[in-house]
Amino acid sequence: MGINIDGMLLELLTRNGSDLFITSGQPPTLRVNGLLQPLDMPITTPENVETIVKNFVSEADFERLVDDKDVDFAYEARLPGFGVRRFRGCAFYQRNGMSSVLRTIPVQIPTVSELLLPKAVMKLIDFHQGLVLITGPTGSGKTTTLASLINHINNTRPLHIITIEDPVEFVYPVNKCMVVQRQVGTHVESFGAALRSALREDPDVILVGELRDLETIQLAITAAETGHLVLGTLHTLSAAQTINRAVNVFPPNQQTQIRVMLSESLRGVMAQQLIPRIDGNSRVVATELMICNDAISTLIREGKLHQINSSIQTGAKQGMRLMDTSLLELVESNQIDPREALDRSIDKNTFVNSIRSYLE
Repeated sequence: MGINIDGMLLELLTRNGSDLFITSGQPPTLRVNGLLQPLDMPITTPENVETIVKNFVSEADFERLVDDKDVDFAYEARLPGFGVRRFRGCAFYQRNGMSSVLRTIPVQIPTVSELLLPKAVMKLIDFHQGLVLITGPTGSGKTTTLASLINHINNTRPLHIITIEDPVEFVYPVNKCMVVQRQVGTHVESFGAALRSALREDPDVILVGELRDLETIQLAITAAETGHLVLGTLHTLSAAQTINRAVNVFPPNQQTQIRVMLSESLRGVMAQQLIPRIDGNSRVVATELMICNDAISTLIREGKLHQINSSIQTGAKQGMRLMDTSLLELVESNQIDPREALDRSIDKNTFVNSIRSYLE
């Protein structure tokens, strides 16, 4: 069975989709506006998928796939009508054999306003040093948001930026900054090794694609404390969850010290979710934004994370907002289905009362 990977990617872009799934035992499938759409193609076999993956990963990456059972990579193709396009990919083994997922990477790095993000998020990158976290589930646009923030710095300030990614996704143009991009597994062994090295490479800004483990989180906090602006991601849905996750990854005897370090270095957290619009033709972003003021820093230091939501609410004049507030606004403006909003809400018991009239 001959499968044209570039042909499937062309179909993905034509339908304005986000992901292509090539899974053993199923037909190739696209994700468009958050929903899966199988292509009118035969079911792929493990042999089909292996042949496809060999065509778009390097020999070294394929060896990593065989050894580690999964690998992340970037793929670049020239597609009719779209020019050269980049895709982030992951190949892995599962019960039925090998599978792969490729995600589109926009050609142009969008601005914060184009992404419809709160303007106040720009306050988080005005600092000379500190830790900024962009969080949300897989596929919520965290990487695109980070790229938008980094590119704003690139356009406005003459700084040295080091990105640590797995894989490299957006490629930053030459502008005011010197931007060095390192890919884990290709240019450096791990996120931790890259962060340790970065501290000796005189960066002003460090982007960490994902804070995956204790070592990476600890090094990111240390870098933020020692005069660097560090931007990273976590898979959490709210600011309070983010701080809790960052603290709880450490052993109990270190957690008090980490809370103190976070209270001093954390500049803010933005959580985001991408939600299908009612018309089904696109998705819209819902966001929670916490900016670390004195009150929130004190709550972090004292471990009173249950009070953070109240502080976010009282910080509305600074641009702060809760995820559920953002969801409610999207329901009230008739952009998203109220049941979808309820499913995505953080405090469901309170939120259901806010949208009861929309559910009737």
